[in-house]
Amino acid sequence: MDNGNEMRDFLVSRRARITPDQAGLPAYGGNRRVAGLRREEVALLAGVSIDYYTRLERGRARGASDSVLEGIARALQLDEAERAHLFDLARASAPAVPRAPRRPSAQQVRPSVRRILDSMTMTPAYVRNARLDILAANRLGAALFAPILAGPAQPANNARFLFLDPAAPEFYPDWERQAQDVVAMLRTEAGRSPHDQALSNLIGELSTRSDHFRTWWAAHNVRFHRTGVKRFRHPAVGDITLTYEALDLAADEGLRISAYTAEPGTPSDDALKLLASWGATLDQAGHPDGVV
Repeated sequence: MDNGNEMRDFLVSRRARITPDQAGLPAYGGNRRVAGLRREEVALLAGVSIDYYTRLERGRARGASDSVLEGIARALQLDEAERAHLFDLARASAPAVPRAPRRPSAQQVRPSVRRILDSMTMTPAYVRNARLDILAANRLGAALFAPILAGPAQPANNARFLFLDPAAPEFYPDWERQAQDVVAMLRTEAGRSPHDQALSNLIGELSTRSDHFRTWWAAHNVRFHRTGVKRFRHPAVGDITLTYEALDLAADEGLRISAYTAEPGTPSDDALKLLASWGATLDQAGHPDGVV
């Protein structure tokens, strides 16, 4: 990715969404030529010169101090994920140290992590990387995400499923919200790892093959994916609503366990128990357990 263009487009998109009133600035008469704040207004709010802010917005962020970036973040009213993204983009603008290209090593799920997954007998769980490849799943996770894992491409990728598989809107009743969240997650990771070739390839593929992805990617939205509620319409057990928690693996950079639970005594809890029985029939039929 072109880090300068990424910085420019992100800053322009963020100031375009804030009105002078929201920023606490006086409203001036006459027609404004730009949506949201002007450059000089952002510079004023951030406590930097208009020339300096213009340089940042043109992607020339090399040498920008943390205090300047904090001022920009406050002026643009960035949330936690957006602030982190701004800092990631600024760091990416630093000159790269030349080095010989090397083939990235394959990410492996350690045996101890697989044992943790397998011990979670009533909790669907899987390990994924930052590109949303599902690298391993426990029995109940494999049952819950069977529509994703059934695809021919391995490892299965949730973003590819969402945007390229016609079964996705049926599996995810809140498909649009889920898909936009995934775009924002990939945008976040692209800012953090701009030289990840596999990530760039995935983004290029989705941009080429999905109008929805291409449109939402251009919005430059970012977000963290830590906890929340997701709805599924599973082909075997029907509608099910689960709370998820994302647990980073400190010893394995970029890998994370996603685990799902149901509120006890709810229809979703009953559906999860039914799903466990359905998953057991898959094992008896010879489907591999926890292999994705």
